[in-house]
Amino acid sequence: MLRDPVSKEVDSLEEEQLEIQPPVDSRIVASNAIKYTAYVMLLFGFLYFLIAYLAPMLEP
Repeated sequence: MLRDPVSKEVDSLEEEQLEIQPPVDSRIVASNAIKYTAYVMLLFGFLYFLIAYLAPMLEP
């Protein structure tokens, strides 16, 4: 079927959409797990220091 060149109809071309996901390196995931575990341990260590050593000093 011929299309009228004057017609302003737009052909709807379905573009194939590919979901490109970057490869996940297990070393990066392990490194992040170790890093954030260390942050949490440091936080709990600091809180323990505040409660065990500084809190008794504040009581009159």
